[in-house]
Amino acid sequence: MALKVALQMDPIGSININADSTFRIAIEAQARGHSLFYYTPDRLAFVEGRVMARGWPVTLRREVGNHVTFGDEAEVDLGSFDVVWLRQDPPFDMGYITTTHLLEMIHPKTLVVNDPFWVRNYPEKLLVLRFPDLTPPTAIARDLATIRAFKARHGDIILKPLYGNGGAGVFRLDPNDRNLASLHELFTGMSREPLIVQKFLPAVAKGDKRIILVNGEPVGAINRVPQAGETRSNMHVGGRPEQVGLTPRDLEICAAIGPTLRDSGQIFVGIDVIGDWLTEINVTSPTGIQELERFDGINTAERIWQVIEEKSRG
Repeated sequence: MALKVALQMDPIGSININADSTFRIAIEAQARGHSLFYYTPDRLAFVEGRVMARGWPVTLRREVGNHVTFGDEAEVDLGSFDVVWLRQDPPFDMGYITTTHLLEMIHPKTLVVNDPFWVRNYPEKLLVLRFPDLTPPTAIARDLATIRAFKARHGDIILKPLYGNGGAGVFRLDPNDRNLASLHELFTGMSREPLIVQKFLPAVAKGDKRIILVNGEPVGAINRVPQAGETRSNMHVGGRPEQVGLTPRDLEICAAIGPTLRDSGQIFVGIDVIGDWLTEINVTSPTGIQELERFDGINTAERIWQVIEEKSRG
């Protein structure tokens, strides 16, 4: 059954085709006979009762520097598509949130992946708060006194923007650090949003595990190891991906959160686990499936499309 698929994503011409998860998902769709239409979030619009997008039919290939061919530019009614992928990267700002409101208007008649209502209501660093037994000590606050008190209790902490991504703006403040007030002043001067603060987990030196779940079920994991002298393990900032298996604790975490993800239409999710602790549940634009496929031969994109095709038939 051929599906009409629209990709709402960041500019496709500049992606790394050997790492980008959206590209791998799209290539799999094309191999399965589905047609692809691409547009960027700024070209999404609501016009007189219809959710529209201006973009291009695309044909993809795994050739570095020659990975996309564009058809003629067109304005389309997204309500006429079978599937729309919500895949632009954060930051999770009001522009991002607005796209979830617009796409919610065509879902579920047009299947939006992941479900935009729950993407909006399950930000990566907030959804974990529903599972306090699985997470390290955490606080969400803008008030400096609250953050100071948290640091006094736990000594060694991580401070980061609540709606950031890719390791940007992540700071470790150890017991001897004297920069908390300055960082608080910097962050609050740039944004009205709260900050997130967590107890530092020394196990991050051995890696920050990215576990991929499809429709609430774990399919595999990669380990992201920080560079020497670096706290952050994100691949965007030089973290090194390594092959890794799933531990009993990983499976326990996945079993606890899986039903919530499945019931809320979060088909493709990447969670972050450091040691025995869940730190983030990424539902906006998770990555890691190409690395997992190279390490373990697991075709996550195939599993994702099997779920989507089953939902489309239903």
